[in-house]
Amino acid sequence: MRSNNTLWRWLGLIFVLSFGVLGFLGWQIYQSAPPIPSAVTTASGKVLFTGEQIQRGQQVWLASGGQQQGSVWGHGAYVAPDWSADWLHREAVALQELRAKTIAADASRPTAVERGAIDSSVREEMRRNTYDEKTGKVTVSDLRAQAIASVAKHYDGVFGDAPALAKLREQYAMRDGTLPEAADREALAAFVFWSSWSAATDRPGETDLSYTSNWPHEPLVGNTMTTSAAMWSMVSVILLLAGIAALLWLHGAGKHEAPLQPLKSDPLLGLSATPSMKATRKYFFAVIGLVLLQIGMGIVTAHYAVEGQSFFGLPIGELLPYVVSRTVHTQVGIFWIATAWLATGLYIAPLLGGREPKLQKLGVDVLFWALIAIVVGSTATGWLGTLQHRGVDFSFWLGNQGLEFTSMGRIWQVLLFVGLLFWAFLLGRALWPALTKPSESRGLIAMVFLSAVCIGGFYASSLVWGQHTHYAMVEYWRWWLVHLWVEGFFEVFATAVIALIFTKLGLVRATSANRAIVAETIVFLFGGILGTLHHLYWTGTPTSIIAVGAVFSALEVVPLTLIGLEALQNWQRSQGTPWLAAYKWPVLCFVAVGFWNTVGAGLLGFAINPPASLYYVQGLNMTAAHGHAALFGVYGMLGIGLMLFCLRGLYARHLHADGLLKPAFWSLNIGLAMMVFMSLLPAGIYQAWASITKGLWYARSPEVIHSKLMETLVWLRVPGDVVFTIGALFLAWYAWRLLRPARRESGIGAALPAQR
Repeated sequence: MRSNNTLWRWLGLIFVLSFGVLGFLGWQIYQSAPPIPSAVTTASGKVLFTGEQIQRGQQVWLASGGQQQGSVWGHGAYVAPDWSADWLHREAVALQELRAKTIAADASRPTAVERGAIDSSVREEMRRNTYDEKTGKVTVSDLRAQAIASVAKHYDGVFGDAPALAKLREQYAMRDGTLPEAADREALAAFVFWSSWSAATDRPGETDLSYTSNWPHEPLVGNTMTTSAAMWSMVSVILLLAGIAALLWLHGAGKHEAPLQPLKSDPLLGLSATPSMKATRKYFFAVIGLVLLQIGMGIVTAHYAVEGQSFFGLPIGELLPYVVSRTVHTQVGIFWIATAWLATGLYIAPLLGGREPKLQKLGVDVLFWALIAIVVGSTATGWLGTLQHRGVDFSFWLGNQGLEFTSMGRIWQVLLFVGLLFWAFLLGRALWPALTKPSESRGLIAMVFLSAVCIGGFYASSLVWGQHTHYAMVEYWRWWLVHLWVEGFFEVFATAVIALIFTKLGLVRATSANRAIVAETIVFLFGGILGTLHHLYWTGTPTSIIAVGAVFSALEVVPLTLIGLEALQNWQRSQGTPWLAAYKWPVLCFVAVGFWNTVGAGLLGFAINPPASLYYVQGLNMTAAHGHAALFGVYGMLGIGLMLFCLRGLYARHLHADGLLKPAFWSLNIGLAMMVFMSLLPAGIYQAWASITKGLWYARSPEVIHSKLMETLVWLRVPGDVVFTIGALFLAWYAWRLLRPARRESGIGAALPAQR
């Protein structure tokens, strides 16, 4: 007991200190973010862009698709360019051509000396910071103003309907007339110019260090990897190796308890489901429907990389453009995973608390239909807002905010926040008897409840930014949500739930699970909270973010090295006991979680996390390979495993077609592996080569994206997608067998005893 209390104190201390540092660094980002000038003017006094246009342009870009249609500072979709890198390269090339006319005797064929003078003058001009703090203005030369105007004209045509750029729009998977209003296109050009200006202009008082720490790689303007990025990358590798060695040493040196003798019978077989537990059935069937929807949208989205506005010749781009299909694909993935976990919490809460709180079933039903309304409503309004060009206000409040994984409009976010708080309330009232009664499992139950409170409370981070928030701060708060909410507290919640399941099944001791979960949470949050910063190296943040992010993102990977071992041990414990065969596929899903945690989150994650790596591969398919392996392999398989466990208790054992779960399990995992290792990872490596040799603009250009090799790699997704889809269809078939009217007999009673 004393040891457990010490661990809880350490957990509290790590939690408070880590969030204190994260908050302090957020203030530093706010203080040092690239300034938004009041105007961009020429030396002769002509105004090119106003500050209002830059701010309006940010809203316009997000409303037009934002991170679902290309990216800015590396975060977003991959078919269209990273607009910051694209503008930067185009402006530098245009300025070189203009400068050549003033320096070279023959502008079309400058000598080596003249070429050196041209390159040097362009680099010096684009790196020189002319921002005046007193007037708030940025001043550029008249010659550079001509280069800016030529790039702005190109953007006007791309986001408009210029016939000469129709082929390019198709390659970018963009519709004609993405921005119908000329004023919006001018504002968008102002915003993209500002994002590229921030990427090349030296910080005040610094030399060869831009506001984005010289990201993206662009030799024409002297954007190369900084010394600090290289140094902290080496530190992160050393820390990773040291951390793994220390963890393995501690694990090996620790006292290992004798294995538990397996129980003679299934301890959960005779349990009765309460009305609220039975009410969770519909959550799980909704999960399978959302899985199928995500797969369908993923297939369409991936195919747009070959045919930008068609699907195998069918012109569906006007009705289902890339922006919409990718938004649904990414957003629904979060929806179904979260729904599976929320439903699991509602299912096990009365089981652990030993009683059914009054009106609990009504609460579970209300929450379900509220979640369905949010999913359907946010998807429909986002789709309509994109198709009908409803404008920036509609997009922010009701439509598509244009932010990856957090795209739903603000009203839907508020409703989801309320729903999550209501879920935590339902969970807490059902768990309360177990929380107040001393038992060996109380620590685990407390961890479930506390993580649920954090899941509900920390979703508030999605409500912090507004329409006029600086883009660097939007990214800061967005990653609070994506990293801390999804990858942090949800993972703690799910890990504690799995530990409770294994203790109930008699596979691990409750006292051991208590200590292990608190210790693992300490290690995970110690690296995970500040590891959030590895997403923010190049988003207009100070160099301290590189140092802290590199160190803690390395430590974030350390505990993943043991997860695969723990999963294997749990599987071995389940062997040799006949009644445990009923839980074979849920347990195997948890084993798969351990595998993908090690490979997808650990190996592929650390391949891109160090600053020296991410400098070249941010915004490329290396990130997609990690994202698919980690999001579905870890969180998706975890959600499916929890769902299968709950369904095992919600329907009589003879109704379960376990023969369908074998092809479902293996097809999902093999299909995911094929998708990642046959297509996404090779594509990412090829793009990384292109980024290192010529620059990010080239790695994201049509020349690379639509090269024969890249399009072949896109087609190589088809075998994996087919195998993966087959697995999902077998899972749906398994669920349909439970739903068939003739098989709806339930072998479980009506209520739990008052106390257990």
